[in-house]
Amino acid sequence: MANSRDMGNPQQGMSEQQYLAQLKSTFMQMPNDIPLYMFVQKGKEDMFVQANRQIVRAFRELTNKIAFKEFSLDHELAKKWNVTHSPTLLVAPERFSIRWLGAPLGEEGRTFLETLLLVGMNQSHLNEEARKVLRKIDSPRDVKVFVSPTCPYCPQQALNGVQAAVEMPDMINLEIVDIQCNPDLAEKYSAHSVPQTYANDILVGQGAQSQEIFCLSLQKLEPQSVFIPDVDAELVENDLVIVGGGPAGLTAGIYAVRSGLNSAIVEREALGGQVATTPIVENYTGFTQVGGKTLVDIMVSHALQYTTIFQGEEVLDIQPGDPVVVQTSRRKFHTRAVLLATGAVHRHLGVPGEKRLSGKGVSYCSTCDGPIFVGKKVIMVGGGNSAVTEALHLHHMGVDVTLVHRRDKLRAQDYLIQNLKDAGIPVLWNTEVQEIRGENKVQEVLLLNNQTDETSTLATDGVFMAIGYSPAVELAQKLGLQLTPDGFIKHDRHRTGIPGIYTAGDVEGGYKQIVTAAGQGAEASMVLFEDLLNPYWMQKKEAS
Repeated sequence: MANSRDMGNPQQGMSEQQYLAQLKSTFMQMPNDIPLYMFVQKGKEDMFVQANRQIVRAFRELTNKIAFKEFSLDHELAKKWNVTHSPTLLVAPERFSIRWLGAPLGEEGRTFLETLLLVGMNQSHLNEEARKVLRKIDSPRDVKVFVSPTCPYCPQQALNGVQAAVEMPDMINLEIVDIQCNPDLAEKYSAHSVPQTYANDILVGQGAQSQEIFCLSLQKLEPQSVFIPDVDAELVENDLVIVGGGPAGLTAGIYAVRSGLNSAIVEREALGGQVATTPIVENYTGFTQVGGKTLVDIMVSHALQYTTIFQGEEVLDIQPGDPVVVQTSRRKFHTRAVLLATGAVHRHLGVPGEKRLSGKGVSYCSTCDGPIFVGKKVIMVGGGNSAVTEALHLHHMGVDVTLVHRRDKLRAQDYLIQNLKDAGIPVLWNTEVQEIRGENKVQEVLLLNNQTDETSTLATDGVFMAIGYSPAVELAQKLGLQLTPDGFIKHDRHRTGIPGIYTAGDVEGGYKQIVTAAGQGAEASMVLFEDLLNPYWMQKKEAS
């Protein structure tokens, strides 16, 4: 059977019919039946109940391994398994403790499919390092992973929970909580940003984590950020390691392999980078309008036809030389060249309250976190294309949004500005956020009018930010690469100051556009291909 992480992408070089045929074949090979029990409140027929029925019906058309039963919340089985929310979907409850509070809609459809496969095969597909950490847990963990259907990072974290529950069914009790269906639970845990993970009611993860970091966080019962393997992992020898799975890295992988280079892409988070959380892309050639996640799926499917992608792995160290040694959280690479396409990360305001209330009303992704704020008041900080696009996205979702901009004029395109006016979204001009206030969640912001020096407070349930990006240069700094005054990697036609180390995309500055990042990835691959044929550093040595 294919690795379960690969099964969630239905268009990896095959038609829909081929994909469904492969799924049917995979289900036929499963040795175990998959009983699904849904519990609902009598008289409550909402969209989540109906969605669960439709989703389960669709899978039952593929296999007879799935048995589905529906009960009310006052049934004795609800008491047996302590089910209190409607709807709740239990997956093979006699063997595992895995439940959905809500329905696996949108992005979580992939998680549900992979859950069925893992449960049916009775295999967790955790890597050995993650298993070693999980085996150290000696007392039960009640795990809650808060997700939303629009979040591209949530499936990775939810799947981590499922894999842990399948690996250690006597120790891991998992609840996947849809914040749209369960706003009361999201409010109780201040889960206003997804994915968020709790174990025994202790916050152990904000954002998607690698398998190893997730398991380590469960074991330690506190958030972990670094995992060091006990022993050297599998060794991979190739021509090129691309660090980063955004448009630059994905395109570089395609062009490298087409040039004859054996390449691999390593991405620690969700593939696609910033594009994956962009609600709508309107300026990418060939698409009048396309969802950011849809565009990413197309790019990833294309790249997978050429190169290998290692998702959920973090590059820990790079040692230049011949070969270049790249150590990730799971394996070691011996390679001829490395391309740093690490992109950029959301820029922060740096004001009091921002860090403390991150994930509790402070957000940098309207696509991920917007659904929890439907019917509530929020502000969007920024004045560029991203800020206006995300403000419009929130508005159309049903969020009461106000744009806060420090200048008297927006930097966004005229088309977006007109859409903002047509939507009637108010703008606070010449205004800066000085502080974000609240006890366990955002309650108000302190604002400064930079023209009058007057301060005021504004009640709000959330603070969304789109104020630009900072280049992700941690690895570059560790290597000792020279940076520009603006903090980007200094380069000459994508060559850095170290032979065999190259760069492409947002991490090297320039226009922050998807099309330019993809173009830089293609160009960088062709430059390094030429260099590997005729190393310029060897020519310099001979000349000296």
